[in-house]
Amino acid sequence: MDTILTPTEISDFRAELSDYPQALVALDVIEDCEGDLEDAAIALAIQVGQQPTTSEGWITSLAKRWRPRLCQAELRADLVDNRVATTITQLVETKALPWELATLVSIYAAKAGIDDFCKPLEEKL
Repeated sequence: MDTILTPTEISDFRAELSDYPQALVALDVIEDCEGDLEDAAIALAIQVGQQPTTSEGWITSLAKRWRPRLCQAELRADLVDNRVATTITQLVETKALPWELATLVSIYAAKAGIDDFCKPLEEKL
């Protein structure tokens, strides 16, 4: 699934995340990649020292690894209300995900629609 942010969406996220310089770095890369979250994810992963194993679907697989956390009630509510800043800070506090990738994962889940994104977890229960 290609997930592309429009210039307006990037601008909206930039306004929301203006207090978070590391998140703005991620938005700069997304903008450089013409809004393509997949391309931006690969570029940012390499910048933060990770080695993506595939160029196709890497953001999807990264987001899926964080699905249990993203779909917890408080983060899910934030994403339903399009409050990605709170979600990003929560993910970063786990110390397992750098700001840049937390930004991408949060935006990806919000753009995919958090209810649809969380469905696979609900179906397993």
